[in-house]
Amino acid sequence: MSLHDLLPGKLGFGTAPLGNMFRDIPEAEARATVDAAWNDGIRYFDNAPFYGAGLAEIRMGEALADKPRDAYVISTKVGRLILDEVEDVSARDPGEKGEVFKYGRPNRIVNDYSYDATLRSIDDSLTRLKIDRIEIAWVHDVAQDFYGDEWLSMFEQARTGAFRALDRLRDEGTIKAWGLGVNRVEPIELLLDLEGPRPDGFLLAGRYTLLDHGRALQRVMPKVAERGLGIVVGGPYSSGALVGGPNFEYAPATPQILDKVARIKALADRYGISMKAAGLQFALANPAVAAVIPGASRPDRIAEDSAALKEVVPAGFWRDLRSAGLVDPDAPLPGEG
Repeated sequence: MSLHDLLPGKLGFGTAPLGNMFRDIPEAEARATVDAAWNDGIRYFDNAPFYGAGLAEIRMGEALADKPRDAYVISTKVGRLILDEVEDVSARDPGEKGEVFKYGRPNRIVNDYSYDATLRSIDDSLTRLKIDRIEIAWVHDVAQDFYGDEWLSMFEQARTGAFRALDRLRDEGTIKAWGLGVNRVEPIELLLDLEGPRPDGFLLAGRYTLLDHGRALQRVMPKVAERGLGIVVGGPYSSGALVGGPNFEYAPATPQILDKVARIKALADRYGISMKAAGLQFALANPAVAAVIPGASRPDRIAEDSAALKEVVPAGFWRDLRSAGLVDPDAPLPGEG
């Protein structure tokens, strides 16, 4: 099923912050944030066992427990099993997100992309989310940023395991779609070139933003569009750097990134628009993009995202952005075509 048809709107909710991403978020604040998203009309929620070692899924399940199940779409991810035993959170993850969820649950996380582990992961997520079905399953982080030189062997495990399991679950109607949920374009390129697996789309985080989009634009977006698939853009604010935060790609932003942000903001200020509007509307201008899913841990952030999507951005802003060399010359911009 095409993600463009499956997803209920252009704006979704990325639940990574609900896993205590970067800080210990009180239960009331997490619940209020999900309630704010629901009240603002958001009906697509993206989850993952990895987010706080199951914490985000548990919180999402509690928050949506009284909502009509047919009224919203849930995606979650496979590739990590959350065990009952406790581990040292500070030493949990060798990848680039090692410190991101240090305030999450201390449950041990095991990386496993095998067939049986994929089926178990889906069952575990259903339990934590308190639902009877999941619309979309993403194979999570099977890429260089987590596995370094070993990423191809992990991808092979997913090819022979998770991909087969998810193909079966979709054919049986247990899920409606599957694909990769990654922060790098290379795994998507590799999967698109494989014979056999039939993904429905991809969740690509941080690689199609105003601050970083060149490789995805040239190597992924055309193939996705040609095959009638779809991209969900995660991290449209590049870990917060685009909207004034200190981090880019889960680490302190470099001087080069900060300079680019400052140049884009100068243009945005000149036209009286928000940086969130620039970021969200840029991503959605690409026809391959089915939705954007900024994360939020405070209710007011939800209102900002919704307003940004509706904000009127003058055509001159986009023209000046291109003429200043702040976007790829081939990047689709709102209002073009």
